[in-house]
Amino acid sequence: MKTIGLLGGMSWESTAHYYRMLNQGINDRLGGLHSAQIAMVSVDFQPLETLMQKGDWTEVGKRLADAAQKIAKAGADFLLICTNTMHKVAPTITDSVEIPLLHIADATAEKIKAAKLHTVGLLGTAFTMEEEFYQGRLSNYHGLEVIVPSSKDRSRVHDIIFDELCRGKIRDESRKTYLRIIETMRSQGAEAVIEGCTEISMLVNQDHTTVPLFDTTALHVEQAVSFALSD
Repeated sequence: MKTIGLLGGMSWESTAHYYRMLNQGINDRLGGLHSAQIAMVSVDFQPLETLMQKGDWTEVGKRLADAAQKIAKAGADFLLICTNTMHKVAPTITDSVEIPLLHIADATAEKIKAAKLHTVGLLGTAFTMEEEFYQGRLSNYHGLEVIVPSSKDRSRVHDIIFDELCRGKIRDESRKTYLRIIETMRSQGAEAVIEGCTEISMLVNQDHTTVPLFDTTALHVEQAVSFALSD
């Protein structure tokens, strides 16, 4: 079994889901008392969030690259960034280590294509919904058409993530807001919706809507479990 490297803490709420789901995934495959071999560095999110708001992604990349190097030195065979947004600095991170990075957008896109879908809605932080590092990877690398919410709705989605979900707060009113936005994207042609922030599945899951949802956390974990157990 390969050792899974986890770059977490962004937020710790979603990283806890990664840890649980990875161990459960390995145990489901191997049975008995098997669990995942994991090397993890969980960073303090507040300083990074401050840098993000200032637009200092160079420093964000530097700090996460330092954390990734610690993970590699701890014996990880490959790396997961336990957040969608921080894949904005994925090139900086991959340049800093020799172990491979499993990109969360690739894991998600492969499942969407396997389902023979083409047009998808995207929910996430404003960075994820608006910038090329994520949308561009889905469209340019994988040929998907991506729909995002209106500017006002993007702002609301973003605020709910940082003000509530990252703090472990689950509010019915916010769930209703997300479901309204999901329905709007469906009316605009979305065949499915990507939950492009690792905390969103805490608020909205497939039981809440008939629109197919692609939970990036679950798909990233599924890819990692398969990779960890591959020859």
